[in-house]
Amino acid sequence: MTAVQDRPTEAPLTLEAPAPRVLGLADQLGLWGNLGVSLLGFTGAIFVLVPVADPGMSLGAALVAVVVGTVLGSLGIGAIAIPGARTGAPSMVLLRGLFGTRASYVPTVLNIVQLIGWTTFELVTISTALSQLAPGVPRWAYAVAAGVLSTALALRPLAWIRVLRKYVTIVVMVALAYLAVQLLRHPLPALNDGGWNGFWVAVDTVIGVTVSWVPLVADYARHSRTPHKAFIGTSVGYAVTQFACYALGLLALVTVAGRDPDKIFGSFIAVPLGALVFGVLTIRELDQSFADTYSTAVSVQNLRPRWDRRVLALVIGAVSTVAAVALNIADYESFLLLIGSVFVPLLGVLLVDWFWLRRGRWDLSTGSRTRWATLIAWAAGFVAYQLVNPGALTWWVPIWSGLGSALHFTAPSWLGASIFSFVVAAVVAALLTPLLRGPEVPDEPTTYDETRDEAPAEAELVAQDEEGAR
Repeated sequence: MTAVQDRPTEAPLTLEAPAPRVLGLADQLGLWGNLGVSLLGFTGAIFVLVPVADPGMSLGAALVAVVVGTVLGSLGIGAIAIPGARTGAPSMVLLRGLFGTRASYVPTVLNIVQLIGWTTFELVTISTALSQLAPGVPRWAYAVAAGVLSTALALRPLAWIRVLRKYVTIVVMVALAYLAVQLLRHPLPALNDGGWNGFWVAVDTVIGVTVSWVPLVADYARHSRTPHKAFIGTSVGYAVTQFACYALGLLALVTVAGRDPDKIFGSFIAVPLGALVFGVLTIRELDQSFADTYSTAVSVQNLRPRWDRRVLALVIGAVSTVAAVALNIADYESFLLLIGSVFVPLLGVLLVDWFWLRRGRWDLSTGSRTRWATLIAWAAGFVAYQLVNPGALTWWVPIWSGLGSALHFTAPSWLGASIFSFVVAAVVAALLTPLLRGPEVPDEPTTYDETRDEAPAEAELVAQDEEGAR
């Protein structure tokens, strides 16, 4: 028992230290169950209900789109948890095996930029929501308080995950159920009142939200006791609550908010005890900003493995907090969505390479050689995404419109960018990898943490489970 108690239970400070395997199934269900709920997700339901143009889809079609998009996206992030759990490597280090060490720096830098941006977005969202609940306090004070708390949680991430599992998840589920019951007291339109126009675009929207977590999944899955628990905890935990979040947003839109996303928060607050329940969901949003802050620090470590993640988290938290107070972050949203689009085709390349082409035999060392086949496949998927949906940046859209015209390619209205780019990237990787001779394939599946002990014996796992239960 003494040996088990001496095992580290918190995330390592550098990449050179072993990652403890301490997260059980309940821990990961709690983590991803909370990450599946988002204030931005409630308002984002409008892009599912009205994916193309007014009057939008029927409530039944929108709910089906949420189910399809959530299942597909959750299976994707669940699958990417498996390499993290097997190797003990965080997300950006896994990309050394997929692209090579030097090439992995490109998505790493993009991920750092987008995560700092999303951390700032979350702080703005939290402070704005709290301002609606208690307008007597200036918004900047809420932003500073949220930034301080997010940074503090990122200093001890695994301890916070246990708190989520023990306490927060239950409270959040009760809050969601309560709001759903209150909204269902209002008359609902018929489920088939409307059409299915834009169904696959709506599915694509839901998938895109889910896949936005791809750059973070392995940062937590590497601490899982088994790959099986990592897959189930990530996919099931996220799927259940994301569906609940979207469904609640849809209910608010068709019952109280009049299809106006700006009125969704107000419709929650207006129900009996609504301010209290909405306050719970707002404070819970800290797990989003915490996850972004911690994963930003771990991503930086792919560039500087010896840097202390606690120092990095403090710097990142300070930068994000200042940005949330001082900047007009709404102008940055389109750029963040553009960066996020690079990770959809990356998921396609990663899954086909890990599970089929190399079957887990990756070189995750700092000397891993560049793999041009997977890089080209990733680029092809990115191009496919932009041809379908180049976003809204005024200087960016004409580039892809011009390329589409040159290629005589016009995306049909039903085609979703996420699914299309995922398939293109996966197919190109499958076809190109055998043709381009890359680095030699290791004889055995690679474990990043070569200094980590062998998997704990069954008795040790039982003792860890008992300790986790306490």
